[in-house]
Amino acid sequence: MNHRALALTLALLAASQPVGLLAQGLRASPQLGASRPALPSAPSGPRPADYIVAIVNSEPITNNEVRFRLVRAEQQLVQQGGVLPPRDQMARQVLERMISEKAQLQLAREGGMKVEDTAVDQAEANVARQNQIDVVELRKRLVADGLSVAGFRDELRSQILLARVREREVEPKVRVSDLEIDQFIQEQQGSNDISTMELNLAQILIATPEGATAAQKTALQARAQRALDRAKAGEDFGKLVREFSDAPGAATAGGQMGMRPADRYPPLFVNAVQTVPEGGLSPVIQSEAGFHVLKVVEKRQAGMPGINVIQSRVRHILLRPGPQLGETAALERLADFRKRIVAGTADFAQLARENSQDGSARNGGDLGWTNPGIFVPEFEDAVSELQPGQISEPVVSRFGVHLIQLMERRQATLSQREQRDIARNLVREKKLEEAYAEWLREVRGRAFVEMREPPR
Repeated sequence: MNHRALALTLALLAASQPVGLLAQGLRASPQLGASRPALPSAPSGPRPADYIVAIVNSEPITNNEVRFRLVRAEQQLVQQGGVLPPRDQMARQVLERMISEKAQLQLAREGGMKVEDTAVDQAEANVARQNQIDVVELRKRLVADGLSVAGFRDELRSQILLARVREREVEPKVRVSDLEIDQFIQEQQGSNDISTMELNLAQILIATPEGATAAQKTALQARAQRALDRAKAGEDFGKLVREFSDAPGAATAGGQMGMRPADRYPPLFVNAVQTVPEGGLSPVIQSEAGFHVLKVVEKRQAGMPGINVIQSRVRHILLRPGPQLGETAALERLADFRKRIVAGTADFAQLARENSQDGSARNGGDLGWTNPGIFVPEFEDAVSELQPGQISEPVVSRFGVHLIQLMERRQATLSQREQRDIARNLVREKKLEEAYAEWLREVRGRAFVEMREPPR
């Protein structure tokens, strides 16, 4: 089984993910051991001697670093059904992203920012958990694919630091007015442009192996058509996914790729479902990965929350690292709390009242009923993985270290005020992206960049 594409993609997918999407990037890692389409590899022939392609404020970027990142970006694009641009064009894009990242990391270090080993440990554990293995097995597979565990952890550390410097430099400057919320809601209500929509698509992927003959491709396309015909006849799409699909995670996710803005799906997918209603099916479409059948699980205007949502009631214990309590000690203390609660020798609410450094402490850590998207991504991701009654492992966020328990879930109808709150968050996220892009241009403009030989 070919694990190389997995290992390369596992390393945070940073070549094509915004740095602000650290948690999503981790969650998007494909499952280990899942069958997958053929993926591009590094250029054939003798590997050239390494050389410097660019210098950013006296720090070099080498050709081999660009090659490694380039292969990883190409693999992710193919897995998503995208079309590869010319390699030299993509290499320039990858190099420019690496220059931007290096300038940001230098700024973060100059400001005294650092990432403790415990935060890297948690990120590594998240990658392993999302792939349904433990950290030991993850490291074995990285090494088997010729990757350094230390290098993998260094990249995790860099991506965490990039997210933190963004939080420090950009997020405090963004404000949202009531007028902006009103305008946003009016715009979304009057728009039918699919590019402004959020979509949840499910797919059946019939993967095309590398070097497949025309006859093999014809047979695989016919297999995809059979799956589509059975879906049109009313068979359960999730059942057909389990029977037919070669996509990572198909056996457990029902083929669903999750609610996300249309521009975070491959253009091929968006074009295929342009006129397909909720519950409808696309025709069989072909990408470099293989043949796809898409089902529109949900389609709505971005920023217009559905009337019904699934709310969560959670409680937490928050410890804020500082001079008296380092992050490592906070993680260890909360891990001990969790062990005692699970064993039945301690009560979550009582520990929260006695130890939590959050305003919810007086309520035993209870945060009440909350709508999706209300928490920071690290917290939100931890909640989404819990079943009622379960307690998370300690979670590090920008606010500190949390121990989280999901108490209950329910379906609820949003009030007008709650819909405006969600709209406010969406407007803020949009403004954050714009402010972040502007800040990146400023950081890039201030950096001294010397371009040497082009990457190859």
